[in-house]
Amino acid sequence: MSSSLIPERPLLISPTLAATIGLEETVMLHVLSELQLQQPSRLRDRRRWTELTESRLEQAMPFWSPTDIKRIRQNLLEKGLILLEASGNDNDSFLLAINQSSHYEQTQETAPAPDTSQGPNTLSRVFSSREASGKASYIPPDWQPSEELYLQCQQHNIPREFIEQRIKTFVMYWRERQKTQYSWHNTFLKWILKDWRQSQSYQGAREFESDMSNEWRPSEDALSILEHAGISHSFIEDAIPEFVLYWRERGLVTSTWNTKFIAHVRRQWAKFTLAVENDPTPRLIPGDYEPSPACYEVLAMANIDEDFAREQIQEFVMYWQDRKEAHPSWNTKFLQHVKYKWAYHQQSNLPASQQLQNKIEQFTDRSWAE
Repeated sequence: MSSSLIPERPLLISPTLAATIGLEETVMLHVLSELQLQQPSRLRDRRRWTELTESRLEQAMPFWSPTDIKRIRQNLLEKGLILLEASGNDNDSFLLAINQSSHYEQTQETAPAPDTSQGPNTLSRVFSSREASGKASYIPPDWQPSEELYLQCQQHNIPREFIEQRIKTFVMYWRERQKTQYSWHNTFLKWILKDWRQSQSYQGAREFESDMSNEWRPSEDALSILEHAGISHSFIEDAIPEFVLYWRERGLVTSTWNTKFIAHVRRQWAKFTLAVENDPTPRLIPGDYEPSPACYEVLAMANIDEDFAREQIQEFVMYWQDRKEAHPSWNTKFLQHVKYKWAYHQQSNLPASQQLQNKIEQFTDRSWAE
């Protein structure tokens, strides 16, 4: 028994025990029993306690990763086959005992064999599943969903093929993170339900995607939104051919053509209205010209009555229609006209002597040159 466990000494395991508690658990149980024979131990509570370290276990079982070693060891602990305690020396060491007196007897050359003295069903009761143990464990590398889980997924109309395609990804994801879970069954069920719903949503969106066609027109809802925003119907209709041509040349496939059209028309309408309001192009005065509200606000600041200003509109329009002159801003011209008429109106209400004095002051005023 003093020879090295690895690689000279072969691992001998019991097929019956492997079928009962699992192949991985049986292999580790045999290795631990060998380590106990090689390491100093002390007897306590009729069990042999041995101090071990994580690095010693990794040396003894190089065919498993550290994550697998922790997972399988946790399985043995939950099944009651081993006992663990803190050693108190350092964080890497611990005390381990094989629960020999309760579950098996150990011979000199063979691995632990099941104790059937209390009947053939004793081990099946002792080695209960991890799902029912209420303790967290690492996911095995060969983890597979149970048939019960497949049935639960079928109730959500999830195809078996869809589930099988994602098992490997699920196992890899959780092994890389080295996380423990109380129930991998429930974890996988939640994960696959979320994945299935996302897949269905994406597929549904793809089914409505299309490219731009020459016959495309915005929906009634899109037209209603634009018209309620105060955009002219004729302006909307005029924007459709340009929109269709633009996107046909780019070959985009999408399911949001109406949204894109609404955004396009709103941008074009904003540019159009801004250009109209600030257009410097000279134009003839229209026959139905009406000063903007801002004109009356400016006149009010000069203490010019609004009724007086409105009385000047007809004369103002007639004057400029007869002259047939174009100007970029008729509001500015109207302000000048009303101010002139108001000054004349105020002047005419003064006594003759005061009117003469005001005229003299106008001709002799040099304040502008100071």
